[in-house]
Amino acid sequence: MSRVIVLGGCGIVGSQAVKALVSTNDFDEIVIGDINLEKANNYVSEIDDPRLSAVGIDLTVPKMVKDAVRDFDVVLNCSGPFYKLGPIILKAVIDSYIDYVDVCDDLDATQKILEMDEDAKSAGVSALIGMGSSPGVANLLAKFCADHMLDKVDSIDILHAHGGEPSEGAAVVAHRIHSMISPIPMYLNGKHTTVDYFEESGVALRQDVEFHQIGTYTCYPYPHPETITLPKYIRCKRVTNLGCVLPPEYYQLTQDVVKVGIIEEDPITVGAQQVIPRNFAIAYVIKERERILKETNFGEQRGCLKISIRGIEDGEPRQYNFQMSSIGQSMGEGTGIPAALGTILMHRGKISKKGVLPPEACVAPLDFLGIMQEYLKLDKMTGRGSPLIIESIDKDGNVEQLEI
Repeated sequence: MSRVIVLGGCGIVGSQAVKALVSTNDFDEIVIGDINLEKANNYVSEIDDPRLSAVGIDLTVPKMVKDAVRDFDVVLNCSGPFYKLGPIILKAVIDSYIDYVDVCDDLDATQKILEMDEDAKSAGVSALIGMGSSPGVANLLAKFCADHMLDKVDSIDILHAHGGEPSEGAAVVAHRIHSMISPIPMYLNGKHTTVDYFEESGVALRQDVEFHQIGTYTCYPYPHPETITLPKYIRCKRVTNLGCVLPPEYYQLTQDVVKVGIIEEDPITVGAQQVIPRNFAIAYVIKERERILKETNFGEQRGCLKISIRGIEDGEPRQYNFQMSSIGQSMGEGTGIPAALGTILMHRGKISKKGVLPPEACVAPLDFLGIMQEYLKLDKMTGRGSPLIIESIDKDGNVEQLEI
């Protein structure tokens, strides 16, 4: 009997991964592992599938993780924030000799869990990390382009914008704050370096980006791990990751909170109470979000992932833009569905390399595109065909839209 457990499986991302797993026949048993057992059980009732159940787990306790994942075929980790939970959970899973998939997009967590590569190899464990949208789909489209389209790759720019989801949890906002105060890795002029979000080095990389269907927005440096993993597997001179949250007024509020400095994690005394400034900042940002969405008449949730790759094809400069945009689809779907598909590929034996590996190191892009076609039935979606738009731009700036 095939079994998968989804840690954080009733959160924004995890719930979408669970829904995607339930829609297939690859697993006989699907379990949600979450600290909020009541919420998890409610989600199980909502889905109403006999294969689905829930268990309560405190993911900060390694023994509880080990006890919970015992006898499963694959662990899918959708819990956050990854910079706190990622290394704890992966170590517990490796110690349990079980294959693993996650959606980790935290740089420092990625660096720590990549250090577990030899442990995973010794345990015979395949650990696919960062299998979401960015990282995840972005890595695989870049690898597809490098393998099948360009003769030589010069640069890979990963660009993303999203916003208007029905809700945002504290972990999402905490990750956003963390992303603004950490050194941000970039691969520039053939070398690994870092830039600072608010300083000149980071400001110099900001750019206005035109996204398919959703408009043009200013994108800022993001500390996502593609910039440290892609250069290892694709020879090039530049890899950047830039993004923004919509509407811009909401993203600006988070920037202002960080610039003011209300982000310390040590408690301070306010009257007779102990208050952690960062917790207050997160709660304030979440409270103000609904007001901003209404005042800006934002409308439906929307998002777009754009990967712009430049290089040489047949001796001439060529640029390919890959874009996946959506109106009415949440960030949870854009991250959770690829994670579920990666988990299914793992179970089907399509990911067999041992160790801790980013998508471009262990997932065949054509395997992923095939299972995405299988799951989404792209030719029947809303009459518009595939959500993946590919543009080819020649040396003279002529644009041609392609299909895979």
